[in-house]
Amino acid sequence: MDTVKRIKLRTLFVGGLITLLFLVLFTRIFWVQVVKADFWLGEAKKIWAASDTIPAERGSITDRNGNLLAMNIPAYTVVVNPKVIQELGIEDQVADGLSKILGKPKADIVKQVSFRNAKGEYSQYRELRPEGLNIEKKKSDEVAKLSAQIKKDLEEKRGKKISGSDMGITLIKGSKRFYPNNTLAAHLLGFVNKQGDPVIGLEADFNDVLKGTDGKIVYEKDGNRVQVDNGTAKLVPAVNGKNIKLTIDNEIQHYVQDAIQEAYDLYKPQSITAIVADPNSMEVLGMANLPTFNPNSYSSSNPINFNNLAVGGTYEPGSTFKIVTLAGAVQEKMFNPNEEYMSGRISVPGQDVYDIKRSGWGPITYLEGLKRSSNVAFVHLGMERLGKEKLTDYIRNFGFGTKTGIEIKQEVRGSLNIQGKSDVARASFGQGPVSVTPIQQVAAVAAVANGGKLLKPHIVKEIDDPATDKKTETRTEQVRQVVTAETSKLTSGFLEQVVSDSKIGTGRNAAIPGYRVAGKTGTAQKIVNGTYSKDKYVVSFIGYAPVSNPRFVVYVIVDSPSVPDPGGGKIAAPVFKKIVTQSLRYMGVKPDASVPPSQDKKQPLTVPDLTGLTLAKAQQELKARGLASKAVGKGASVLKQMPAAGTIVSDSQSVYLVTEEENKLQLPSLAGSSLREALQLCSSVGRKCVTEGEGYVISQMEAKLNGEPVVKLILKPPAGEEASDASAADAAAAGGSASGSKQDGGTDAAGGQPDDSSGGGGSAPPAGGG
Repeated sequence: MDTVKRIKLRTLFVGGLITLLFLVLFTRIFWVQVVKADFWLGEAKKIWAASDTIPAERGSITDRNGNLLAMNIPAYTVVVNPKVIQELGIEDQVADGLSKILGKPKADIVKQVSFRNAKGEYSQYRELRPEGLNIEKKKSDEVAKLSAQIKKDLEEKRGKKISGSDMGITLIKGSKRFYPNNTLAAHLLGFVNKQGDPVIGLEADFNDVLKGTDGKIVYEKDGNRVQVDNGTAKLVPAVNGKNIKLTIDNEIQHYVQDAIQEAYDLYKPQSITAIVADPNSMEVLGMANLPTFNPNSYSSSNPINFNNLAVGGTYEPGSTFKIVTLAGAVQEKMFNPNEEYMSGRISVPGQDVYDIKRSGWGPITYLEGLKRSSNVAFVHLGMERLGKEKLTDYIRNFGFGTKTGIEIKQEVRGSLNIQGKSDVARASFGQGPVSVTPIQQVAAVAAVANGGKLLKPHIVKEIDDPATDKKTETRTEQVRQVVTAETSKLTSGFLEQVVSDSKIGTGRNAAIPGYRVAGKTGTAQKIVNGTYSKDKYVVSFIGYAPVSNPRFVVYVIVDSPSVPDPGGGKIAAPVFKKIVTQSLRYMGVKPDASVPPSQDKKQPLTVPDLTGLTLAKAQQELKARGLASKAVGKGASVLKQMPAAGTIVSDSQSVYLVTEEENKLQLPSLAGSSLREALQLCSSVGRKCVTEGEGYVISQMEAKLNGEPVVKLILKPPAGEEASDASAADAAAAGGSASGSKQDGGTDAAGGQPDDSSGGGGSAPPAGGG
């Protein structure tokens, strides 16, 4: 009986316990699924939910004509799977191959392909940074080829096929910043590093405009982390960055960089900077410095070369600053070009100031003093006539001592600290208490060129929002009227004579045949260890053209050229001349009708090497040099040219650009060609030519000679001229023939201009000079 009772009690106890457990479980379920349902649903969604980032496309940067300067291209990140690599036993092959492709030490790669996590298990995902981050397509193809080769070798070793293609090497597709023109405008553009972070230049200054906003997609996934077909998904679209159009012109930027590179190679200075701007809008058309760097391979460059000296470098300007003193004196009617003074030396508090020729040129006019870059003349004008207050006001009104406001954050303001008479005297000719940036100089001289208006310089022309198609244009912004239009005109006339006077003008090496050019040279001794150096100079030239309607203001500054007796007229002026000559021709600016014929003699031109260039690029290059071109064929690139590179020609001669193989060419119209040109072109397309008459081709026709097809060329002398021996000489040079002709000899043409003899002067403190 007791046993039955005990069984019943145990049964009741167990049943009660089970009932209690179910009650607790039910209560818990009720609590979780009803009372706390929202909380636990949210927690579950966190587990189910997955999100992927949708990267925004960084905006592009172009020149004023839409040519790409900075863009995005596909890039790939190399990822290794140590678990797979170790299971397959291919550690050495992977490490060897990737080391050769990526240039990453093998030991570093071995460390990655054998990496274990905290549990001691081989990892399944390791990025090979930094060498394997954002590699270009060519290298990614090599990585893919390596993976395929490792698989092939492994199959041969095992004697059987391996299912799948996973060798533990993966390429993750992304994008990276690319600069298609390499060093072109590098200091302006700056660069974005491999991690996608902007470092310097406009890339950094306008990062908020360019970068856009990343989007994301949130979706539900199953236990295998695969998106659930019927699950909910939330999409937040990416907002791509805005595109920036700069004011620079690719072609003019090329002219600037080519010209300063030539000077850099020749004179081996510490640095060289050049700026080209439109004086009527202060849009910067070209800006460059040397040394430079390639933003595509920034890591191999010296960071010192990243500094944009055009806005971030300061210098004592030297005699180019005399333009400010001159304009102020003209405005105040204190400059009489015909008034005389005694050149050579002038007493000022502290130490006397000398001209570059310490004994002077005797009594000379102030206009001659300007042409010779006489410091004494400008001390008279600045210290004695304008005085401290007025001179300082003009310097400040021309924009010195403050930032110009150009859209480059690296810009500095320079310095201006005129105290006593000695400071006033030396500031009058650009030394002592004044230091300036190249962009300040350009803005100030542009004001002299454009009628007296100081304008805010700009490098950004337009910002385009691809999402809304909204375009925000940068408008010309006048800061103040510094001098009157009449003063501007008079000052320009005086500065023009600095260039046009081929005997004593310090800027004579900047003269451009057929165009009126105004400008000023500068030669300033550098301060080394607190004193003026006797052998370190900063030489410069600033000017504008054409004087009657200025299209370009150009500043060239060369720091510490490695030549004896450097001068702005000798070193910087020729660089100015080359840049402006090409730019005038490129922009189609016609020569000035007012230039005397003696200054407008046609100069022989040299044909550049155009082979390998695109047709459009070759035509632009010839246009910039004042040469006409004719395309032969329908190809996109120049395979051959006539005349050959290095040939001296006149500006009336055309250069033929052959763009197809000989067997595909058709003979173009030869009307207007000389006999030499015509015969060369016939030869290049494999056609035989016969001629009738002398002079230049006026027509052509298909004909037969002894049953063979030929091209018959009808030639005629230019109107009013008799047939000359030119046709015969042309034919002989082209390897052809012309009956009844004789062959003439040739003459060589050589020319040059005398060096600028004015440079830094005398003792410390120096004379300075042009």
